[in-house]
Amino acid sequence: MLNTHLNTALLFRCFAFFMTIFLTLPASLASAEETVMDKEVDYLINAITQSQAVFIRNGTEHSSSEAADHLRMKYKRGKKYLSSAEDFIEKVATKSSITKKPYWIIEPGQAKQESAVWLSKKLALYRQP
Repeated sequence: MLNTHLNTALLFRCFAFFMTIFLTLPASLASAEETVMDKEVDYLINAITQSQAVFIRNGTEHSSSEAADHLRMKYKRGKKYLSSAEDFIEKVATKSSITKKPYWIIEPGQAKQESAVWLSKKLALYRQP
């Protein structure tokens, strides 16, 4: 009788172990995809910080570090709705979610351009082999 209980307990533990692995495997695969997006978005936000550009949001000028902080906050809040760095650019980093006005970037010595164009160029450079 004791042997039967031990076998049942061992069988249950093995079942629980394999079910845990089976159920968490898809989540770990999804997080690998998120890691790529996180790395690319992190690169873009760091590129903003290092650019020393002026960012115009809703008609007000902001420093590159202020802009990076703002986009970092928006990414943190909206990440669950994104699946790629392109989504980040399109849905988070190009316009005000309230006024829908586009964000603009003025790099030192350069013409004003929409943030979508600037960020897309930076992402393309990052992805080059």
